[in-house]
Amino acid sequence: MSNTYVPPKVWKWQQESGGRFASINRPIAGATHEKELPRGKHPLQLYSLGTPNGVKITIMLEELRALGIKQAAYDAHLIQIMEGDQFSSGFVAINPNSKIPALLDTSVEPPIRVFESGSILLYLAEKFDALLPHDVAKRTETLNWLFWQMGSAPILGGGFGHFYAYAPEKYEYPINRYTMEAKRQLDVLDRQLAEHTYVAGEEYTIADIAIWPWYGALVLGHVYDAAEFLDARSYKNLVRWAEMIAQRPAVISGRQINLT
Repeated sequence: MSNTYVPPKVWKWQQESGGRFASINRPIAGATHEKELPRGKHPLQLYSLGTPNGVKITIMLEELRALGIKQAAYDAHLIQIMEGDQFSSGFVAINPNSKIPALLDTSVEPPIRVFESGSILLYLAEKFDALLPHDVAKRTETLNWLFWQMGSAPILGGGFGHFYAYAPEKYEYPINRYTMEAKRQLDVLDRQLAEHTYVAGEEYTIADIAIWPWYGALVLGHVYDAAEFLDARSYKNLVRWAEMIAQRPAVISGRQINLT
């Protein structure tokens, strides 16, 4: 008997689909319960978790603080995604997509909501005139790589990471498929970093902040425990960059932020 899956004519949601995130994945949007989000005393309110996407924003905020920008003071609130906090009415009001991170800027009236990590990085860079070059060519190159990360990381995380680390069973086809693409992405970065100190050139920018928590952490063995499997050390330029960024004080503190 063949084990080949035959899709039904109309797909229906099977709630117990297995896997680490089965309890929070669902095919509908919107709030599941009423709950207000906490508010702190600082201008920026961050609602997040220490995932790669969440770490992007704490690193960015710590970099702004390191630059002496006092207006970038923030309160960090923990969103327990495994407990469904992202489906509360308060969180959905800030991010209708129910994904972390989400930011509320209360320094303006009415407060501005910002969601999607790339949008948050760009918003903060423009608001505080930092970590985004003014030169049109350099700015565009930075944004090229910011959007590269936003488009590529779902393949790394939702594809490779899911099937390699989180799926309830190991399947050769999807692991091979997404490993091939993950390694192609690593090669893209390695070739770019062979010619430049940082991802977008010779300046440290939001492109590095966006890419490091995924790809830098991956080759250093902090994500999916897959560095050996991916032969990460063979990407020498990428490893050089990853190790350099990892030593930045704001990156160290940004990875250790206690979201409460």
